[in-house]
Amino acid sequence: MQPSGKILVAQGGGPTAVINQSLVGVVLEARRFREVRQVYGAHHGVRGIVNEDFVDLTQETSHNLELVAGTPASALGSTRDKPDLKYCQEIFKVLQAHEIGHFFYIGGNDSSDTVRIVSEEAKKAGYPLRSIHIPKTIDNDLVGNDHTPGFPSAARFVAQAFAGANLDNAALPGVYVAVVMGRHAGFLTAASALGKKFPDDGPHLIYLPERTFELPRFLADVKTMYERYGRCVIAVSEGIHDASGQAIAAQLAKDLEHDAHGNVQLSGTGALADLLCEEIKEKLGIKRVRGDTFGYLQRSFIGCVSDVDQREAREVGEKAVQYAMWGDRDGSVAIKRTGYYSADYELVPLETVAGKTRTMDDAFISDSGTDVTDAFRLYLRPLLGSGMPDAYRLRPNPVPKVLKR
Repeated sequence: MQPSGKILVAQGGGPTAVINQSLVGVVLEARRFREVRQVYGAHHGVRGIVNEDFVDLTQETSHNLELVAGTPASALGSTRDKPDLKYCQEIFKVLQAHEIGHFFYIGGNDSSDTVRIVSEEAKKAGYPLRSIHIPKTIDNDLVGNDHTPGFPSAARFVAQAFAGANLDNAALPGVYVAVVMGRHAGFLTAASALGKKFPDDGPHLIYLPERTFELPRFLADVKTMYERYGRCVIAVSEGIHDASGQAIAAQLAKDLEHDAHGNVQLSGTGALADLLCEEIKEKLGIKRVRGDTFGYLQRSFIGCVSDVDQREAREVGEKAVQYAMWGDRDGSVAIKRTGYYSADYELVPLETVAGKTRTMDDAFISDSGTDVTDAFRLYLRPLLGSGMPDAYRLRPNPVPKVLKR
C-alpha cells in the first residue's frame, strides 16, 4: 500500500508565541511536494482527531498563512488530553479512515509520546504512516534538544518583565516576588537573570525546581539582600518543592485545585506569590512586599517574540516534512547547537524524547542555588534574538548639602 498523499497536522499542549510558525512551515513545505494532495489540520489537537474535526489547509492562501505564522498562540487550537494506548488506537482508526499518510504533531513531552504510540500502532497494522513529532514547549524540557521552540520568546518576555519590575522596585524600594512557569525545569525562571544590567539590579534571588526549597533559608536570603540593597527582587519557579518533593504551593496553601492529570494546579493561580509575600511580611516585618504571577502572559505575549525563535520554529516544521517525505523512519525533530550560535536539525528516535523531562544542567546553576552562572547566560543570550532593550540609570553626581551635613 502506497502513502495516500494526505497529511494531517495538529497542535497540542500550551500555546507559544511561535508555534504557528511550525504549523505554517509544515503546510507550505508540504505543498511544495507533488505527491502531497491535501493538508489537513485538526482542531484542538488529538481531541480534534478522534472527533474528526478537520480543516483543509490546502485551500489556505500563502499570504494568510504567513500572517497566521506571525501570530502567537495555537491557530488550530490545542488540548491538554494525555492519550493512553486506547486513545491512541482511536486516533489511528481515524487516520486510517481518512487515508492519512503523514502525521505531524507539534507539542511537548506528552505529544511526543502520543506520536510514538500511534507510530507503533501503524507498524503493528502494516499501515504506511509516517509519524513525526515537532518540538514545542516554553519549559525547554525536551530531552535531546539544545533548546525548544517557544522557550526563547517566553524567556525574552521573562527577562524584559524582570528588567521592568527591577526599575519599579528601585524607584519604590521593597520586596518584589514574581512566580514564573516551570513545574520541573527552571529554564524560564532562570531567564530572569538576563534582564540585569548593573551589579545591584534584580533579580537578587532566583529559586529553581532543580534545587530543594527551604522556607527558613529563603527568609534568611531575603533578609540578607534587603539589608544589602535596601530592596529585593525575587524570581521563583512555580515548581519549587521541599526535600520530600512536595510543592511549596501545596505545603503553604490549605486548598489548591488539581489539573486533569492529578497534579497540583500551579499555573494561572497567584497562590504561591501571595503565600511567600505573607511569609516575608510576617516573619521579616517588611511592610512593602508585592507579588506577581506571570501565569499565561509569558506563553503568547504578542510583540515580545525572539526573531531567532521565529526562524527556528519555522524550520523545525519544514524539516519535519522533509524528513517525512525523504526519510524512512518516524522520529522527533531536535535542535542541535553548532558554532557560537547556529542551529542544525536532526531526527531523533521517538523513544528518546517521549515522556521524558529535561532539567537545567548543574553547570547553569550557581553554588548558592539562588542564581545562574555565566555558562547559562552564554547559553541563553543568542536565543533571545536581536533588539533586546536595555535599562539605563542616572549617573551619581551628588550636590553638597547646605543645611544638613
